[in-house]
Amino acid sequence: MGFGWQELLIVLVIVALIFGTKKLRNIGSDLGGAVKGFKDSVSHESEEDAVADESVNAEQHSEKDEHKD
Repeated sequence: MGFGWQELLIVLVIVALIFGTKKLRNIGSDLGGAVKGFKDSVSHESEEDAVADESVNAEQHSEKDEHKD
């Protein structure tokens, strides 16, 4: 048992009547900005991890080369 499109439409109309369309637009904009910020921070951390892994690998390779000589 779930919500059909008719029930969701009724809920949306009631929410629009309570908050008003301008307030809902602001809430949607704020929520979108928060999601974008979260995605940027997650991808930024992934890039930092990749750079850190590359530098560790480069150091390990240079240490192996030093030990060969």
